[in-house]
Amino acid sequence: MSIFDIFDRISTNSAAPKGKVEFVIAGLGNHGLEYEGTRHNAGFHVMDILAEQLGTDIKKMQFKGKVGEAVIEGHRCLLLKPQTYMNNSGESIVQALDFYKIDAKNLIVICDDISLDPGRLRIRRKGSHGGHNGLRSIVELTGREDFTRIKMGVGKKPHPDYDLAKWVLGKFDDESSKKVQEASENACECIKLIVQGKTDEAMNKYNS
Repeated sequence: MSIFDIFDRISTNSAAPKGKVEFVIAGLGNHGLEYEGTRHNAGFHVMDILAEQLGTDIKKMQFKGKVGEAVIEGHRCLLLKPQTYMNNSGESIVQALDFYKIDAKNLIVICDDISLDPGRLRIRRKGSHGGHNGLRSIVELTGREDFTRIKMGVGKKPHPDYDLAKWVLGKFDDESSKKVQEASENACECIKLIVQGKTDEAMNKYNS
């Protein structure tokens, strides 16, 4: 890709945001250097890739999180990385939804999922928290389950007795890391489809 192609891509997708914020796109994780690259921070990783693709950053502190703005396929979006730690992710997200008066149906959440192998994605329009503490916080504080979630496979525990916290706060091996990187890029493409109302297309193309 030439520098001109990159310039054109940035100008098309992330021109200076104007008008009302229509979507909140939130990647879940834990803040702090010790958590970078861990399984539980898969959502943060997707947000970083998305911001880079759109020529923006997620650095401003607001709504108990780091935020940025971008126009994605003609829709003004808030990019959010809650800084409340995973278990209280809903606190940050609810503040953003309330501030912009955005319905939960226009919330897109990206999080890790230990029931999926590394590199696999699962997109759902709604559903229970499934035991994921970040999703649990969002469901409890919004009172809603009808928000879109993109689940990033991080792999099952090596054996049933393995400590769950130790597993999700551990890092990927080289092989899994490559698979997760590809899946993260695919998750960004899913987001671009979902904001266009093409969730079915995203599910058909990327669900595994």
